Amino acid sequence: MSLLIFGCGYLGMRVAKLAIARGEKVFGVTRDRADELRSLGITPILGDVTGALDFGVLGEESVDIVYCIGLDRRAGKSMREVYVDGLRNVLTSSLNIHRFIYVSSTSVYGQTDGGWVDETSETKPIEKSGEIVLEAEHVLRELAPNAIILRFAGIYGPDRVLRRESLLRGEPVPGSAAKFINLIHVDDGAEAVLSALATADDGAIHNISDGQPPTRGEYFTEAARLIGAMAPTFLENASTTEPNRRIRPGLFSKQLRFPSFREGLAHAVIGNHAG
Repeated sequence: MSLLIFGCGYLGMRVAKLAIARGEKVFGVTRDRADELRSLGITPILGDVTGALDFGVLGEESVDIVYCIGLDRRAGKSMREVYVDGLRNVLTSSLNIHRFIYVSSTSVYGQTDGGWVDETSETKPIEKSGEIVLEAEHVLRELAPNAIILRFAGIYGPDRVLRRESLLRGEPVPGSAAKFINLIHVDDGAEAVLSALATADDGAIHNISDGQPPTRGEYFTEAARLIGAMAPTFLENASTTEPNRRIRPGLFSKQLRFPSFREGLAHAVIGNHAG
């Protein structure tokens, strides 16, 4: 069974590399990075989820799909066009789908009380981006009810340490230091995607989080220390409602290489020798 990846970005490329290392044939949809994908052993399919897509290279083959599209602002498309209209475009195409993994976000939860949230918790986003992500989930359920939804916490890792440049400049961090931030290291996230693809029940929803959420103060203070920046200050805005929840990890984020942000940040900043 071949694997087709939509969204060959920070997470998608790691999923592709893991799958190739395991001997799988991997295809990747890209607008303009065909040569890069080929160099990594990925067969490129040129196109955009919001436009016409030619899957002729797949023939009649049934494929597993990992859908982890992100918003590339350079493309000039709105988030709804990419996440909602793009997904509908793919699901009504000529693809012969075997298994479908949809990478969603814990932004679909809107809790603000700092309590624990699991897959049965209410989905009532308080941010516009979360509303669009939830709308996309509804499209998925309408057109592909057996698809598996993975709701990811904030993805971090090498070359993606939250607010790194602003910390180095000594700029205040927006938001409350006391509220929680939910995270998953990108390498653990990629493993979770392939594990879910192999064994998750049809139609299941799983949270992907390390289950050890620090406060924003804890996270950014440790990040600043590791990158050699001054301890951060925070700009709290009492008039703004901020998400504040602790994401309980689902079935596929229990056995982790980086069980908390402390191990993960050390790896992300210092490198593999720290991991």
